[in-house]
Amino acid sequence: MFTTPLELSGPLRSPRNLLLDQTYGDHASIHDPATAQQLGVAGAAVEGPTHFSQYDPLAARMWGERWFTDGCLSAHFEAICVEGEQTRATASFTEDRADIRTLKEDGTAVLSGTATLGDEPTALDARLARLRPLERPVIFEGWTPGRKGARPEHVRMDFDTHMGDLYPFTLRRKLETITETSPWYTDGDNPWGRPIVPIEMISVLSMATWAESGLVKAEPSVGLFLDLQIRLLGSPVFVDAPYTLEREIVALGETRRTETAWVRTTVTCATTGSAVAEVLLHQGVFKESYPNYPA
Repeated sequence: MFTTPLELSGPLRSPRNLLLDQTYGDHASIHDPATAQQLGVAGAAVEGPTHFSQYDPLAARMWGERWFTDGCLSAHFEAICVEGEQTRATASFTEDRADIRTLKEDGTAVLSGTATLGDEPTALDARLARLRPLERPVIFEGWTPGRKGARPEHVRMDFDTHMGDLYPFTLRRKLETITETSPWYTDGDNPWGRPIVPIEMISVLSMATWAESGLVKAEPSVGLFLDLQIRLLGSPVFVDAPYTLEREIVALGETRRTETAWVRTTVTCATTGSAVAEVLLHQGVFKESYPNYPA
């Protein structure tokens, strides 16, 4: 039992933006410099999950291999990080929970949240409880809590799988630029005897077949990640293994500038039928980016 929190921090890292060529709805995204500038954003954003890898060494130091089977990283994104900026991961551990923050060199918080094991309460549990509901969706017209994806989607990520328009790169390319490298990601020299997908790339795997979900928002409109939670359910996600994705809208919300949607994606092993991960994504879409948005 801890009497005082254990404070851990990692080295400064330089996250890379691999989404300069990302497209959806036949237009560029917030990760494109010109699109970001049009919306008054500081620069082309590094994708939020990229920052998750900086917590793997800290959580593994505390919890060992259990982090890669039962870990949950739950984060609210507070500021955009652009390529060239450096960030540091910090965590304050107490037993099966840690409060986390990613900070730029000048102290600006990029994200905050929790790292937990098992069913411990998370940062996004609290954020969902404070949600300001969206009563009359425009960009998310037709979306309602409880609505599910059109059908189960099938996905597999090997080292050279191009992950589509949303993620125009491969796992091999990510492993060349990832902030924290590990042989566990590239060969079978780990407790499971086969390469595992880095936790940050579980987000990519869960979104690669989004076009099949039937969850279509109004276009053209530009969004960004506001919150993201990746929870493992007793097993790593493995490279070159078949998975089934099932989606459900959890909630809709809004801020002054955005309409937002919370979607939970369950990742199930296609060979065993067991759920191995859940990805809870809270995406905001700029109202001003949609030309027909009512005044």
